[in-house]
Amino acid sequence: MILLHISDTHGQHRALGELPEADVLVHSGDFTQEGTEQEACDFMNWLCKLPHKHKIFIAGNHDLCMHGATRIEGLPDNVHYLCNSGVEIFGLRFYGVPMFVQDIQDGSYAHFIQQIPDHTDILITHQPPFSICDLADYGNGSTHHGNKQLLEQVTRLAPRCHLFGHEHDAYAMETIGGTLFSNASLLDSHFNLINPLRRIVL
Repeated sequence: MILLHISDTHGQHRALGELPEADVLVHSGDFTQEGTEQEACDFMNWLCKLPHKHKIFIAGNHDLCMHGATRIEGLPDNVHYLCNSGVEIFGLRFYGVPMFVQDIQDGSYAHFIQQIPDHTDILITHQPPFSICDLADYGNGSTHHGNKQLLEQVTRLAPRCHLFGHEHDAYAMETIGGTLFSNASLLDSHFNLINPLRRIVL
């Protein structure tokens, strides 16, 4: 199976042109810039028309209008919005955890990370795990900005893949302990579309 992993397009999805073939396309959040319903609808209309057999997406911290939406009515059967939920495709169990500032502030986010199911094959989050593809410099030098609790969960669960974004300048992919980690942020920290699309063969 071939995955096409993209993240952090921030409203620039239509500038990507023709996408490579893949069995499953995964967008790991921040598909909008301002978080408006209009932006979200434009993204979903674009996504639904893509030829890939299955399309999966989660929300990131920019996608404000998605907070509180656990299901989206009217999506085709092959387009899956995951919000602390999962779907099985081609025998692989995908599970997605969005990232909203509101959930971080009220403690829900930590709870959602704890609720990631055992036997998850492909984990999709917006935020990276701590120390893996998460280096960013916000003016005080390059430091790790991932989530430590998420690292603990991923280490325990050992999924085949962990797909994420969020830290734009940490675009990278590496394999640790049998898990392939992919930060597929397509934009740099200045919101320039610079990074190549990433295909993952499983």
